[in-house]
Amino acid sequence: MASLVIAEHDNKVLKDATAKTVSAATQLGGPVHVLVAGSGCGAVAEAAAKLAGVEKVLLADAPLYAKLVAEPVAELILSLAGNYDAILAPATTNGKNYLPRVAARLDVPQISEILKVVSPDTFERPIYAGNAIQTVQAPAGKKVITVRTTAFKAAEATGSAAVENVAAAADPGLSKFVGEELSKSERPELTSAKIIISGGRGMQSGDNFHLLEKIADRLHAAVGASRAAVDAGFVPNDYQVGQTGKVVAPELYIAVGISGAIQHLAGMKDSKVIAAINKDEEAPIFQVADYGLVADLFKAIPEMDEELAKLGY
Repeated sequence: MASLVIAEHDNKVLKDATAKTVSAATQLGGPVHVLVAGSGCGAVAEAAAKLAGVEKVLLADAPLYAKLVAEPVAELILSLAGNYDAILAPATTNGKNYLPRVAARLDVPQISEILKVVSPDTFERPIYAGNAIQTVQAPAGKKVITVRTTAFKAAEATGSAAVENVAAAADPGLSKFVGEELSKSERPELTSAKIIISGGRGMQSGDNFHLLEKIADRLHAAVGASRAAVDAGFVPNDYQVGQTGKVVAPELYIAVGISGAIQHLAGMKDSKVIAAINKDEEAPIFQVADYGLVADLFKAIPEMDEELAKLGY
C-alpha cells in the first residue's frame, strides 16, 4: 500500500508535523513517499529525505507553489495520485485546505484527523470535541487522510531517501496569492512549543497578558489563550487553543484563569503534563489537570515569576 505524504513547510524548514504524519503513513504498510511542493525549497526536500521510513521524496519546486494556495497544490497532488493507495497530510490549516479538494475530485470520503491506525483501512478519530473516539473503516479504493499530529511520534532523522524532481501541474487559474499579514514573535509557535502558558477569561483584559508573557520568556514557552479570551478581544486569534483554534500537545501546558470548556480541552488535553491555576475550585479544568492550584492568578503568577527568577530562569 503505497502512501504519499504532503509535506508541511515554509520553504526553508520542514515542520515537525510532517515527521509525525510520516509515522502514521508507515503504519499503513508499503512504501512512503513525501511530496515537497514549494519555491526554493531544496533544503526542505533534503530534510524530508532524512526521515526514517521515507523511500522517496518528490520535489515540485516552482513559483506556483511558493504559498501553497489550495487549488494549484490540489492539482499537483491529483497529478500524482494515480501511483498511491493513500494520500496523507497533517491536519493543519494547509492540510485542511487542499486535501478535501483532493478527496472531492477523487470522489472518495476523507478520513479526518486520525489518532490511530488500527489497520490499513481502519482508523480512530475524535468526535464530539474529543469526548468520544470513533472507529471508522474506509471503503475500498484510495484513502485521503488528515492526521492529528499530536497523537503520533515524529519519525527520526535517520533515513537517506532519494530526491526526485517532478514537474509542476497546470495552474487551474481559480485563485492566486495576493498577500498575508503574519504575526511575528520571538517565542516558539504554539503547535511546536514544548511549554505553553495560556490565559482565559480570568485574565480580565489583554493588558494583563503581560504577566503570562514574563513567565513565557523565562521558560522559552509559547503564549496561548482560550476562545473566551480571544472573543473578548484580549489577544489575537492566532493565540487560540481549542477545537476551533490550534490543537497542541506540549510537554507542559499551564492553564491560567481558564475554566476548561469542552472546546478548549479538545485542543490541549493530550499535553503530557497539565497545570491549572483558577480561583474556582469547581472549574472543569481541574478534572484533566495533573497539578491544580486554587488561587487568585494575580497573586499566583507574580509569585511564580519571583520563584523562577530565584531559580535562574
